[in-house]
Amino acid sequence: MFVPLERLLNLEEGYRQRFLIKGLPIVLMVIEGKHILFEDRCPHQGASLFQGALTSDSIRCPRHGFEFDVHTGKAVNANCPELKLLNPAYERDRIGIDL
Repeated sequence: MFVPLERLLNLEEGYRQRFLIKGLPIVLMVIEGKHILFEDRCPHQGASLFQGALTSDSIRCPRHGFEFDVHTGKAVNANCPELKLLNPAYERDRIGIDL
């Protein structure tokens, strides 16, 4: 089942928004023209990553400073489980996720 999140015309560089879908917090970002979706929970202790510092390749957890590659989910500076990335789905003029 497709769950729409945003209209494609609103997805400009730097876009960042948090959504709650069936109890799952997710973040949608646009980084270097790519649509990035991930679960808004640091794999270390579950802190929100929404306000984390962002580079073109990684996001830093504001609670403990752990960094995760936004393209692969792998931890950059810690021995930690991977960030759960989600696959974006597209339907007409919208981006969303398939549940």
